[in-house]
Amino acid sequence: MDLSGKIALVTGGGRGIGKGCALELARCGADIVVNDRPGSPDLAATASEIAALGGRCVPLEANAFSRKGCEELVEMALSEMGQIDILISNPAYGKRANYLDITPEEFDKVIDATFKAGFHMSQLIGRHMVERGGGGKIVFISSVVAEMPFARNAAYGAAKAALNHLMHFAAVELNRHRINVNAIEPGWIDTPGERATFSEAVIVEQSRKMPWGRMGTPEDIGKAAAFLASDEADYITGVVLPVDGGFRFKDFRAEEQPPELNP
Repeated sequence: MDLSGKIALVTGGGRGIGKGCALELARCGADIVVNDRPGSPDLAATASEIAALGGRCVPLEANAFSRKGCEELVEMALSEMGQIDILISNPAYGKRANYLDITPEEFDKVIDATFKAGFHMSQLIGRHMVERGGGGKIVFISSVVAEMPFARNAAYGAAKAALNHLMHFAAVELNRHRINVNAIEPGWIDTPGERATFSEAVIVEQSRKMPWGRMGTPEDIGKAAAFLASDEADYITGVVLPVDGGFRFKDFRAEEQPPELNP
């Protein structure tokens, strides 16, 4: 994919999936505005990695979990770069908790950071793209939990499901402006956040059970994002693209079924 001459804004880009997307877009030639939360311990190092690939990289701290923070981020990004051609919308906050135990405050925080933040960023960047003309690309980072009701993930799954539906509405309303709007659903991805949650033993064990024999990587998601942000995806809009190595279907394989179902 050739993204030369394009300017991409990646939120939540300090580490994990956001970083993977920012690096892959930079490898494809895009200049990058990479955002992470104020006080991020990861942003400077990530920006250096991106800049080392040869393009321009502007790191911006801003709270993308709030409307005000999104407005400040967009204002700073446009001040630095003049325009944004690609948005990778990746703000997210997850809180694993039993359905009966999660507090209203935690539920609201997940919805605000994972769903509403996606709305704020995409609306603000969408307005900019319409005003300047020439189309654009908006890619939401969703999750397979939008469709798979994993226990203890009700708030996060609901937020991602809502994000997918929001994407469809944005795609419908922005298509006349030639703005492609799509979403990626990562499966189980090997990120710093997952390694902070699960032990190395669990990561190794679960990787072996995956259809691909491994967990996904941020680079896997970045490659999908680069494709959807490229001219090669010009005729694709309103699509939810799972990038999960078959994770959604891992328990459907013949080898996972009782022997009597495998004559």
